[in-house]
Amino acid sequence: MRGKWAEGIQPRNFNWVVADRLAVCERPGGYGASHRRVRRQEEIIWLRRNGFDIVVSLIAAPHNLHNYDELDLLYLHRPWPAIDDLPSYLQTVHDDLARLNSERKRVVLHKERVGEDVCGFVASYLLLCGKVPTGPQATAITERIFGRRVGPDGRRVVDVALGILAARGSAGSHDPGGAV
Repeated sequence: MRGKWAEGIQPRNFNWVVADRLAVCERPGGYGASHRRVRRQEEIIWLRRNGFDIVVSLIAAPHNLHNYDELDLLYLHRPWPAIDDLPSYLQTVHDDLARLNSERKRVVLHKERVGEDVCGFVASYLLLCGKVPTGPQATAITERIFGRRVGPDGRRVVDVALGILAARGSAGSHDPGGAV
């Protein structure tokens, strides 16, 4: 019989964005002074044992990526950009997530912590994949998911997504992915 730690531990601030398809969490192992190597390993084990196919890391540096390799979990590294590069970045990561969704992959996305930028990213995702038609709806759903207000930095990301949609000339492409 294996100990309870063989099952791993759920990453902090773990939330489903799209049920059984896309989740968001804090960087496995934590961030800053609270980062722990053993916790990182336990959280990656939990992700693997709970059927996640791939991790999308939004952190700037390639920290921890070798741990995904060591524990046999695929990853994409998409470092968060400067504000000027945000439109092309959102489009690139959205395209990645759309492809993974079409392949029926179970995805977890993380940054160091689940902050305003991640909340804004989630709201932008809901807009860009057509799950919701307006910025206020995407923001409200995101606030319910994370139990926190999306502040000015997060709303700036939503505004960028709205600009992308305006440039497309539509309310967004509709993705047949799971329900929010």
